[in-house]
Amino acid sequence: MLSRLVRRDKVAEGEIRQQAARFIPVIAKAVDKGNSYDFDAPAFADVRALLADISAARVRQGFSPTETATFIFSLKEPVFAVMRTQLAADPAALAAEVSEAGALFDRMGLYTIEEFQKGRESVIMRQQQELLELSTPVVQLWKDVLALPLIGTLDSARTQVVMENLLQKIIETSASIAIIDITGVPTVDTLVAQHLLKTVAAARLMGADCIISGIRPQIAQTIVHLGVNLEDVITKATLADAFLVALKRVGATVVRSEANA
Repeated sequence: MLSRLVRRDKVAEGEIRQQAARFIPVIAKAVDKGNSYDFDAPAFADVRALLADISAARVRQGFSPTETATFIFSLKEPVFAVMRTQLAADPAALAAEVSEAGALFDRMGLYTIEEFQKGRESVIMRQQQELLELSTPVVQLWKDVLALPLIGTLDSARTQVVMENLLQKIIETSASIAIIDITGVPTVDTLVAQHLLKTVAAARLMGADCIISGIRPQIAQTIVHLGVNLEDVITKATLADAFLVALKRVGATVVRSEANA
C-alpha cells in the first residue's frame, strides 16, 4: 500500500515506512492510555505533536495537503486488517472498533491538513518578510547622505520595514539627509502619502531631514487633488536633483572635470 503513495522524487519509500512504524505504536499507546479514541484528549498529545512534525516536514519537502493526509489515511487498511484478525469471533465488537478507529484516522487526517496549512502560511509569511527586507535597501550616496529607492506598492507592512531599515542606517552612518525616491512607486494615494509622511517624521526624530524624489506630473496632481500637505518636505522630480540638493545641504559640491583636448 505504501509503495503506491510514495513520491519517489520527494522522499524515499524507506522514510515513509519508518514514519509509519513510528506512528502506529504512538497511536496504540494513546488509545491504551486514554482508553478511548478521543483525538482531542490529553492522552493523544504525543500523537498530535508527531502529526505536527510530519506535516512540517511535508511542507519543506514540497508535498501537497492531500498527499500529507493520504499518508495517514493509508494506515487504515493495515490497522483494520489486524482488527479483523483479532476480533473475528466478535462481529459486533469488530464493527464498533472499526467505526471508532476509522473516525480517529479521519480526524488525524484533517489535523495534518490543518497543521500543513499553518506551516505553509508560516513559510509564506517568512518569505514575504524576507522579500520586504530585500526590496527596501538603504544605500549611502555620500557622507551624511542616504538614499532609499522604493519600488512597488507601499503598504503598512512595508512601511514598517522601510522605517526600521532607514532609521537603523541613520544610526549607523549618522546621516543628516535621507532621500526617499518613489520613482518606482506606480501610484500614490492618501494611504501611501501618509506612509511617506510617517517615514519622514520618524527620520526627523532621529535627526535626519528627508527629500522625496521621483515626483512625476501624475503623482503631483494626485497629491494636490488629495489635499496631502507636503509643504514642509522638500520634493524633487528626479533622484539626481534631490542628490544635488542634499550635497548643498551638507556643504559639498560636484564639479565637472573637462577632458583634456
